[in-house]
Formats: sequence, C-alpha cells, structure tokens
Amino acid sequence: MTPLRRTLDILYALGLGIILSPLILYVAGLVLIKQGRPLFYCSERMSRPDKPFQLIKFRSMTVVETDSGVSGGDKAARITPTGAMLRRTRLDELPQLWNILRGDIGFVGPRPPLRHYVEMFPELYAEVLKDRPGITGLATIAFHKTEERLLARTRTPEETEEIYCRRCVPRKARLDILYARRRNVCSDFRLMCATVFKSVTMHDRKR
Repeated sequence: MTPLRRTLDILYALGLGIILSPLILYVAGLVLIKQGRPLFYCSERMSRPDKPFQLIKFRSMTVVETDSGVSGGDKAARITPTGAMLRRTRLDELPQLWNILRGDIGFVGPRPPLRHYVEMFPELYAEVLKDRPGITGLATIAFHKTEERLLARTRTPEETEEIYCRRCVPRKARLDILYARRRNVCSDFRLMCATVFKSVTMHDRKR
C-alpha cells in the first residue's frame, strides 16, 4: 500500500467515523435490544499469508460454539431478522472502520480470507494478498451476487466448502489480481462509489 492510499484511508475512516457515529450507535443499540450480547462478531482473517488479524462486524447470526468456513445455505437458519437487514444494507461492516484505522485493511482491496483458505491455496493467496485487503473490491462488486446465489443452494458444510473452493475462490482471485495491476486513486474512488450507489458503473461508457 502506497503512503498516499494509506493516508486517504485514514482520512476517510476518521471522517466517516465522525459522520456515521450516530448511525453506528443506533445499530449497536438495535443489535443489543433485538439480539442481545455479544454485539460484535470477530473472525480471524489474513492481511498477509503469514499475518492474521481480527476482523470486526456487528453480529448478524446466532452464536454457536464452533463455526468455520464461509456462510452458505447450511447457515441460513442462523441469520437473525435484524442480521438479515444488516447484511442486506452492509451496516454489519461499519465496525471495520476500526480495522482500517489499525491498518489491518483498507477501503479497497480483496476481501480478507480465512486462514483455512490461505493454507489450502498458498500460491494463489500469495499473489492476491500482495495487495492489502479491503472492505470492498472488484470481486466484491462483480461477483458478490453470483457467490450468494451459488452458496444459497448448499445444505451442508461440506457442500458449501466444495462449491466455494471450486467455483468462488479462483474467480474472485482473478478479479482481485486484475484490479491490483491496474488500480489507482481514481479507480479506487469509483469502486467505493459503486459499492454505495449501486447504479454507478466501473466501466467507461463507449463514446
């Protein structure tokens, strides 16, 4: 990550943290009232192949003693009504502003993977994680709905794992690597806008 991108991430995170503080407090109160404690879901992710960190989100699922792998149809019953709303609006990701300030992630980059998948695909993630992970990225914009559709059909953890590893990991990695080779400050800003305003496109219109 260049010094300019890191500086912009800090400025954006501080600015949004101040502007969105009433919303963050409201969501925290909503989660507490509707779901109880814990307010947050913390998950080990990798910012580099050898560097783990704790990714923070507002909790959107019921708590179980053991949990692993990505969320598919096998975990759908655990998503609470409040959690479904938070996921749909991406408000569950507001606490990740703290991860940005800590330097764990940036605003734009590949979504930080679980250690399990980094160990399964070491060569692939060695390339993907040359770029600092982020809240949003090209794969997040372009492949998110397809991934949700593929995983929504699964009924067992084994089926979720098989489909995610075979159909999602390689395709998302290709998009992330492609974007990292061509990214600049302007493309990052456009991608952030595309995340918030769904009608914004990442493609130039033909003249």
